[in-house]
Amino acid sequence: KSDGRTDIGHHKAHARTHDDSRGGAEYVCKNIGGTLDFCIKGTEGHRLNEKVMAALEKKGYTPIEKLTFGSVDLPRLIRESYGEDVSIELCGLCTDICVVSNALILKASFTDAPICVDRTCCAGVTPESHEAALTTMASCQIDIIG
Repeated sequence: KSDGRTDIGHHKAHARTHDDSRGGAEYVCKNIGGTLDFCIKGTEGHRLNEKVMAALEKKGYTPIEKLTFGSVDLPRLIRESYGEDVSIELCGLCTDICVVSNALILKASFTDAPICVDRTCCAGVTPESHEAALTTMASCQIDIIG
């Protein structure tokens, strides 16, 4: 599947990685102590797999550019499009950075909404950090599926 994809009812919102033009990638890479190719817009690592893009194009989805790990705009965008009565499914890269950040932002914003993360459609920086992020999300009433 894809990085940062959020399932909003039958509509998909795809939260792409960081927009280098506004310093997002520099911030992220500087603070984690290294360069992550998928952080930098326009690089090969930032581009989605052709099969992922084809699958997304078959479904309605809204791309969302974000400057850092979590999208503070995502709850507002969901509310504007779908109101409060939503269920959300997340998957993506990296479980232990962007996925956990967005999951916690969304859970704080939609406290009663069912939110889940598909563990089979995520990957962390390491297998251990992936599992740690899943444990963190589960402890915050986010369902872990897959």
